[in-house]
Amino acid sequence: MQKQFILLTLLFVTLYAKMDKFDIRPLDYKGLEYQKIKILDSKILSFQKFNDIKVTELSGLAYKNSYLYALSDRGNLYKFSIAFQNTKIKKLKLVEAHKLRKEHSSLKSHDSEGLAWMDNNLLISFEQKHRVSLYSTNGVKISNMKINKKLRDLSNYDGKNKGLESVAYNEKYGIVTTPEKPLKNVSNKYHRLYTKNKIYKFKAKGKITGLDFIDADKVLVLLRKFNLYKLSKYTSLVAVDLSQCNKKQICKTELLAAFSSKNGWNIDNFEGVTKVGKNRFLMISDDNNNFFQKTLLVLFEIMN
Repeated sequence: MQKQFILLTLLFVTLYAKMDKFDIRPLDYKGLEYQKIKILDSKILSFQKFNDIKVTELSGLAYKNSYLYALSDRGNLYKFSIAFQNTKIKKLKLVEAHKLRKEHSSLKSHDSEGLAWMDNNLLISFEQKHRVSLYSTNGVKISNMKINKKLRDLSNYDGKNKGLESVAYNEKYGIVTTPEKPLKNVSNKYHRLYTKNKIYKFKAKGKITGLDFIDADKVLVLLRKFNLYKLSKYTSLVAVDLSQCNKKQICKTELLAAFSSKNGWNIDNFEGVTKVGKNRFLMISDDNNNFFQKTLLVLFEIMN
């Protein structure tokens, strides 16, 4: 009986994430809305292993029906049940963990980055061998997806680690993806969002790390910027309206929020964002499997 109790206790510790309160806002924050979003809740997450799969380096996020899927750079896919209470993250429980794999074998290389729903399966974007593939919710590869021809030539990318950090999908535009940094053969003046047959341009500071749709036409873009010399971090959230673009395909863009560590914001390496309700989103930071970095989960709302 005692042995069974110990095993059950260990299982409980493994399944539930430890969530500590953590305010990313500066100490002198006045409680007003910051630019055009409102921070509702933020937590530091820490986990134990699940089925011998370490829970770390979380980047891509995808939410559906009270479940949050998270993707690790290491080719691991996690399924959490998540509960919200009013404006707070109430509970986060890890219920599944899978290694990305083909039907009968594991992936030889991964560097999985972006995550999005496509019907009842998951789109995953990759760096290194830059591509977008469709996976089942238990991590089994279904097929590679056809993306814009500009993204198919690996020599176009600025580097192996400057690939497809993020992906989004809806029925109107199909798969939307983009390299973290603009391709080598285009101007750095604009970032670009790529669908299968079109390219949408917009101006924003930083490198793109996350995408999701706000509504049928607007894409929420998560960007980051580091200054290694000043040890400063910058994160921004931008809305790009794909239905309002000029003849050069430069689209209407709105800066929703910009957070800088120089101004006292307690931010980290944010790499994933997903919609969880009307105008409500979660974003997560990748801890890089580094003791000095944190896995931050932030719930925020875009204000009308």
